[in-house]
Amino acid sequence: MAAGAIRIGMIGCGFYAQNHLHAWKELASEGAVLAAVCDVDTGKAAAAGRAFGVPSYTDATSMLASERLDAVDIVTRHDTHRALCELAIARGVATIVQKPLAPSWEDCVAIVEAAGKAGVWLAVHENFRFQTPMRHIRRVIDSAAIGTPNWARMAFRTGFDVYRTQPYFYDEERLAIADVGIHMLDLARYFLGEVERISCETQRRNPKVKAEDTATMLLRHTSGGASVVECTYEARRDPDPFPQTLVEIEGDKGSIVVRPGLRMRVTSHGKATDEDIGSPLHSWTSQPWHVAQEGAFVACSHFLDCLKRGVAAETSGRDNLRTYALVDAAYRAAAEHRAIAPAQWEENVGAASKGRRAQ
Repeated sequence: MAAGAIRIGMIGCGFYAQNHLHAWKELASEGAVLAAVCDVDTGKAAAAGRAFGVPSYTDATSMLASERLDAVDIVTRHDTHRALCELAIARGVATIVQKPLAPSWEDCVAIVEAAGKAGVWLAVHENFRFQTPMRHIRRVIDSAAIGTPNWARMAFRTGFDVYRTQPYFYDEERLAIADVGIHMLDLARYFLGEVERISCETQRRNPKVKAEDTATMLLRHTSGGASVVECTYEARRDPDPFPQTLVEIEGDKGSIVVRPGLRMRVTSHGKATDEDIGSPLHSWTSQPWHVAQEGAFVACSHFLDCLKRGVAAETSGRDNLRTYALVDAAYRAAAEHRAIAPAQWEENVGAASKGRRAQ
């Protein structure tokens, strides 16, 4: 895609989509043009259209037919993702889709393969790795200050009432791992690399929910490193670090510890330094949500830059299949009470699909 203005259509104008809408508006100076919005809920679509001064639609097909769009940003329930992605891909429109990519491995693969066959740019809005604290951690790892990472713990443990704004969580068939655990698993890949096998124990601590609300996972990485990944919506702690992810990483020359309050301690060759890894509020962000809201903004900024330069996103569809494979493997590990190797999509596709950079 040529450099210059990128016209974006939003599909989905609900609770979390507001962060995407504000991000695209703020990125106008970088070339983002929020051109239209769409939601099956007439009230939500109209409200977003008024708030952001763009046409609103209740049907994605109509929006794609009526507007000249370079990209769509799909922020809807995951059970709608495959149909919406395939609709945009069929029109040759670059596609950004909120995580999880789809409800099943088969649907995820179908979306990625459709994009590959059509030569359409595809990215997954997997935003935790774009949060400012996580980028700081990656910077320290890349500096070699702690040497080679060989052990880590990533934890998202909260008692915040996530059901109030997302009541459908009560009835999900998959909950903690599919909703927030997927972020933690992506961070494990981001910090320690690909995964050889995963073990998992799940719990349903809240009797009102249908699926698991707590998961504890153990990963063996192909590098030889190991990581512990924890997620729960049923923690009882004060203070509650929500929505902060707490991280510990050890290497052969030092360690990184991210504590509540967005403070990071780096120990390198026996010397410890402390750093504030927070960032200033945007006009539309507020505490405690800012760390998550800014993650959405930085992700959108990354996607915009990649679209303008015509390169694959860090969280391309193809890359994100590796994270989704860990989600599927975690559920299988919990059900079968044994370590599971994640699926390897690359083994099942032809050279033509493998070679498409746009994926």
